[in-house]
Amino acid sequence: MARFDLTDVEWDLIRPLLPNKPRGVARVDDRRVLNGIFWVLRTGSPWRDLPERYGPSTTVYNRFNRWAKAGVWIQVFEELAAKSPDSMQFIDSSIIRAHQHAASGKKGGEDHAIGRSRGGLSTKINAMVDANGLPVAITLAPGQASDKAAVPALLATRKVVGDVVADRGYDAHAILEMIAQKGGRGHIPTQKDRKHQRSVDPRIYSRRNLVEHFFNKLKHFRKIATRYEKTARNYMAAVLIACSRLWMRFYESAT
Repeated sequence: MARFDLTDVEWDLIRPLLPNKPRGVARVDDRRVLNGIFWVLRTGSPWRDLPERYGPSTTVYNRFNRWAKAGVWIQVFEELAAKSPDSMQFIDSSIIRAHQHAASGKKGGEDHAIGRSRGGLSTKINAMVDANGLPVAITLAPGQASDKAAVPALLATRKVVGDVVADRGYDAHAILEMIAQKGGRGHIPTQKDRKHQRSVDPRIYSRRNLVEHFFNKLKHFRKIATRYEKTARNYMAAVLIACSRLWMRFYESAT
């Protein structure tokens, strides 16, 4: 088994979540193709540099791209994350530099979640993780976008929430109200210039490093740490595949 290949336990977890094969149509071995996708995401190498053991690079890329269009990677991630407890969530964001090849396709069209921040052209990954530091919701935005603007979409993925923890960059009455409407409690420090300061339980707030650890693990995937994909759809697919791998490893360690 190559370094980044799926283990037998991981394969058993993801296999039932993949699309059924059409009758009479042979499909190249799914496990081999997925291993090829993970190799590219972890190494950050161009698709054309895929080792021969994974089959033709065009086959692997076309499967990644076709299933991104069909929303397969979203469904896989949501299924794996569905068992997360609702007791605690942590929200934060991370800026990802966009490679010049990713930015070259945005002229005159959609922004594809690429914008200009201090470091140049970039994408912002907004994440909500659970008490195990595992992702339950992901959104993309241009690098210069406000962190607060992502919160409604992140919260919308959960029917109910518990304790929601975020830094003072998310301080807004509207956000606290949204959390309360879902039955949760917000643990967000107030901005330093506010007259009335909210108290935040330090024991709960200190666990906010769980979301920071999540981003560190996510960026082990070099294709995520630097954005090469031109479309927001395909970059989001890459992020969700990486998130799904983190969930599979968690389930495997629990067996």
